[in-house]
Amino acid sequence: MKLKLPHIILILVAALVLGFAGAYIGVQVASSDDPESVQDDTDVEEKESELNPPEQMSKVVQAFNIIKQNYLEDIEDQQLIEGAIQGMLTTLEDPYSTYMDIEMMKQFDEQIESSFEGIGAEVSMVNGTVTIVAPIKDSPAERSGLRPNDQVLEVDGESLEGFDLNEAVSKIRGKKGTEVVLTIARSGASEPFDVTIVRDTIPVETVYSEMKTVSGKKTGIIEITNFSEKTSTEFGEQLQALEEEGMEGLIIDVRGNPGGLLNSVEEILSNFIPKETPYVQIEDGEGNRTPYHSKLESKKEYPISVLVNEGSASASEILAVAMKEIGYDVVGTNSFGKGTVQQAVPLGDGSTIKLTFFKWLSPEGTWIHENGVEPTIKVEQPKYFYSNPVQIEEPLVYDQSDPKIESVQLMLDGLGYEPGRTDGYYSSETENAVTNFQESNDLPVTGEVDQETASLLELQIVERIRNGEDDVQLDKALEALY
Repeated sequence: MKLKLPHIILILVAALVLGFAGAYIGVQVASSDDPESVQDDTDVEEKESELNPPEQMSKVVQAFNIIKQNYLEDIEDQQLIEGAIQGMLTTLEDPYSTYMDIEMMKQFDEQIESSFEGIGAEVSMVNGTVTIVAPIKDSPAERSGLRPNDQVLEVDGESLEGFDLNEAVSKIRGKKGTEVVLTIARSGASEPFDVTIVRDTIPVETVYSEMKTVSGKKTGIIEITNFSEKTSTEFGEQLQALEEEGMEGLIIDVRGNPGGLLNSVEEILSNFIPKETPYVQIEDGEGNRTPYHSKLESKKEYPISVLVNEGSASASEILAVAMKEIGYDVVGTNSFGKGTVQQAVPLGDGSTIKLTFFKWLSPEGTWIHENGVEPTIKVEQPKYFYSNPVQIEEPLVYDQSDPKIESVQLMLDGLGYEPGRTDGYYSSETENAVTNFQESNDLPVTGEVDQETASLLELQIVERIRNGEDDVQLDKALEALY
């Protein structure tokens, strides 16, 4: 099946961007340069015309009429029709197959063409719970300390239990300057905690680069935060600039990158994957595979490493596993594990069904779905990267034991205040560390942790992480180059 331009393929982690224009990032599966690998020219609409509604469809009409004629309150036709569509998709038990109504499609179109407003996080439905895939770089979500795999339990005090992904996102997104409070459950945290986020304009810049000197060699670092319409062009320009500066090694950083446009990652991989090796393979429901190739004659002369973590998903994983399978190191932690491809099929009135049509496979034919890309060099970040916010009702004091104290100790240690231990016992060394922190930050000096002290600890830790201090994954990737 040759995929036509209007039928946008969605390869992002079924992720909804939590923004005013929040919706799905779409990708188009580009035609292969190899004519033999192009799929047959059958359109989705043509397939639709071949199918006749089953006889049982009359039950749907009957149910519609019963509800319209007998339900206690008035109900709109559109509400019932959209509910029926959503119900059919729900029975698939596929979090990546969803219905996008007219309003959501308008927001989606705005998002892929321009900037948008919201908190700036990609989410998915995991085991019935709204889950953060990755916060967007320099977004309110990142600044607030949200992390991959955080679970969103409540929005402004309202439980999300029973909500589908679209309904949950509608609660979270909003206009710039407005505030939303998310109740978050996090692995390792003893109890859920609240995160207050002020919505803002989400940055659309997706490629950042710099040159460092490592072991006497000029080393380029290119970070890709999302694969959008302009990403491959920006990447190509910045790659060329680094090469013209005499770059001798390259790091490609896709940590926290939830995916995006397939043709974007395709164009980026065409700089690195030689033509004899497919950079990705697309497989349909019947097991037919279509490989996609670049026109590149040979690999780059300089060494390359790729950085990934649990927030690297979908298109990021296409890049990482392709680079891995032609011999480059992948450094970090296991990626998210999204290996299916969705196609957005317009329904004629501005709404769309996003349905899983394909799976994507690595150059060697590996399906990473639900497993992720395993790094060749596994590296965890320092423990304080994984410390949890604490909400204080009664101050934490000397000689107490509490999981909250463990988080406080990890944060103190990360900021250089030497708590003496990180096991959750409030020792005299911990008390001294708290006192020193309070003195250094013009807080009331009590040696006890109240909410003001805990909040400032969290703020400084988040800033330290965002500033790239103690980034041992990057250090290891640079070390592995030479």
